[in-house]
Amino acid sequence: MTNYKEVKAEILAIGDELLYGQIMDTNSHWISQELDKIGVRVVRRTTVGDNRESILSAFESAEKRADIILMTGGLGPTNDDLTKPLLAEYFNCEIKLVPEALEAVRIFFERRGRELTHLNKLQAHLPTNCTYIPNELGTAPGMWFHEKGKIWMSMPGVPHEMKKLMTDQVIPRLKEIFPLPHIYHKVIKTVGIGESWLADLIKDWEANLPPHIRLAYLPSLGQVRLRLTAFGSNTKELEQEVEQELKKLNPLIDKYIYGYNQETLEEAIGRLLKLHGKNVAFAESCSGGYISHLVTTVPGSSDYFQGAIIPYHNEFKNNILGVENDVLKKFGAVSEETVIQMAENVRKLFRSDIGLSSSGIAGPSGGTDEKPVGTVWIACAMEKKTLTKKLLLTQDRMLNIQLTAVAVLNLLRLCLEEKTE
Repeated sequence: MTNYKEVKAEILAIGDELLYGQIMDTNSHWISQELDKIGVRVVRRTTVGDNRESILSAFESAEKRADIILMTGGLGPTNDDLTKPLLAEYFNCEIKLVPEALEAVRIFFERRGRELTHLNKLQAHLPTNCTYIPNELGTAPGMWFHEKGKIWMSMPGVPHEMKKLMTDQVIPRLKEIFPLPHIYHKVIKTVGIGESWLADLIKDWEANLPPHIRLAYLPSLGQVRLRLTAFGSNTKELEQEVEQELKKLNPLIDKYIYGYNQETLEEAIGRLLKLHGKNVAFAESCSGGYISHLVTTVPGSSDYFQGAIIPYHNEFKNNILGVENDVLKKFGAVSEETVIQMAENVRKLFRSDIGLSSSGIAGPSGGTDEKPVGTVWIACAMEKKTLTKKLLLTQDRMLNIQLTAVAVLNLLRLCLEEKTE
């Protein structure tokens, strides 16, 4: 691999409204994605309120960590907008009128039939050692600094204004200044295994990864994403190297891998059902239709989704779905015996190849010593066999519903791929 210097960036989002939760900071997320595309590594994202000491401290800290400091917000003409005067203070320079900036502000208001006020004119006053970057979509100019060996860029917090400046001005300038590496990502989607167990299975493989290929664990509800990130000078070579590492990884955790990159579990299920020429039906009790909702979010799901019923009360498990009263009385709605009949009968009812069922105690009430909140049974019925699984989940109702859905879809995946024990 060709040697390169890693270029680091820090993003500062400035404004009390962000800290109060009145506005969500989508800017930092978007900027991170764009920097990743050009090989710049974001080492920190910081949110700072409209406070002099906090902002100056953030400047000082960012300067120590990063080669590039990108700021959004705090560029308005009112007294609570501190970014511009504090940048001037930090770099020990004056703020003066930039005629070109004033003309841009004048034209902006003229085109909208609005009067140019004294406050608006202040937008054209900038630190003397910054490069004026025109903002075609607003009145707050961008300010580009090359100070103390670092690149600093201040942008408005309005998302569409910031994105225009980043795309047209910031990214091209960064590419000219820095010898940036190529970055290649590959995400491996796993389900049915926790992060620590997964890490234990692949620890030797992880320890032997090349230095320029990094592994990150990204856990979510019932799933763990493994992200491989390779840095180098040639994207094609990086892709080939990552694929070679995947060949070593797959045998270790093949049972748990359902897809790659952006593919969701429900999309993977749809792909497998089409591949095997199968269709499904669901009988959902504790999951309340959530599994069917996930499956039908996938375009083309009508090719393999027959339908579903939600027999929440035992009366309808019996009357509509045909679960035997004796089974319900003897074993209860939350039992292996009940979900077996639910899965097998919904399969017959919808004339589907596969029937799946769920029944449990979602909570927060309804639990007993024998069957506490979070106890769930699921089943997958096929032509010649029915598989079941007992889940012991959480005390949180919505979390239990979501985890049940993941478990049911994973059980279906395992059945389709014949990876069940």
